[in-house]
Amino acid sequence: MLGAIIGDIVGSVYEFSNIKTKDFELFKPNCRFTDDTIMTCAVADAIMNGGSESDYIRSMKKYGRMYPHAGYGGRFRVWLRSMDTEPYNSFGNGAAMRVSPCAWVMDCGFCARTGIWPSRDLARLSASITHNHPEGIKGALAVCDAIFMARFYFRGWYIEYSTPIDSDPDECKRRIKEHIEKEYGYDLSMPSEEIFKDYKFDETCQGSVPQAIIAFLESTDFEDAIRNAISIGGDSDTIAAITGSIAEAAYGIPEEMKEKALSYLDEPLKDILRRWKKYMRSDESWMK
Repeated sequence: MLGAIIGDIVGSVYEFSNIKTKDFELFKPNCRFTDDTIMTCAVADAIMNGGSESDYIRSMKKYGRMYPHAGYGGRFRVWLRSMDTEPYNSFGNGAAMRVSPCAWVMDCGFCARTGIWPSRDLARLSASITHNHPEGIKGALAVCDAIFMARFYFRGWYIEYSTPIDSDPDECKRRIKEHIEKEYGYDLSMPSEEIFKDYKFDETCQGSVPQAIIAFLESTDFEDAIRNAISIGGDSDTIAAITGSIAEAAYGIPEEMKEKALSYLDEPLKDILRRWKKYMRSDESWMK
C-alpha cells in the first residue's frame, strides 16, 4: 500500500494546480499526505483488526477524526463527524484509492494451485461501508483486481507452458487490461496523451479509475507510472494513489522513494505501516 501513499504525497501539490507534463519534481517541500493516505492506512488497520464491517467503520472514523483537515469529500467528512454508520450511496473515487491493502491479502498461491480467485469480500466491504453505489463498489473491485493480477503475473505466480510470464510485461498488462475491460466495462483504450488534452477534475470512480489504470498500463517502472498519473491532470493525488497502488504490485518501489515518502508521515501512520509489514510477513505467500 506504500505505492498508494507515494502517489498521494507526490500528487498532493498538483490536485488543484494540474501539471500536464511528466517533467516535474517528485517530492516537493510542500508535498503532504492527504485523506488518501489516511484512509488507505485505516483500511489496513481494519484488516489487521479482523476486517469486519465494524472494524472498517471504527478504523476510518478513528483515523479520520485524528486528521480532520486532510481533504475529505464533503459527504465523507459529515459521515466521519457523525455518530451515523450508514453508507450514503457514494460513487466517489475514495472507494478505489483506499482499497490496496485488501488486494495484498488475497492469496496468490491459492489461485496458482486451484485456478480460483481468492475472495474479494474485504475489498467490497471496504467500499460499501460508505460508497455503496454500484459504481463505487465497481471502482474499488477493479483496482483490487488490477493490483492482485499485477502481483500474480509480474511476480511469477502464473505459469504457461511450464514458464512464468513475468518476463513479458506487455503480456502481463494485456491480461490485466483485458480482464478489467471485460469484467467492469471500463474503456482502457485511450492513450494517456489523449486523455490529458481535455481531462477535467473528476472525483467519481467512473471518471478517474480508468484513467489511473491506463497510467499504469503505459508505464515502464514505478516512477514512470506516478509521472504518467500526475501528467493526466484532474484529481491528481487520488489518480496517482490508484496508479501507484497497482505499480507497486508490478514493479516494486525503489528504496530511496520509500524512504523519502516515509519522511512525510507522522508516527501514528508509520506505526500502521510497521504493523502491516509484520502482519503480512506472518504469511509469506501473500507477500510475493
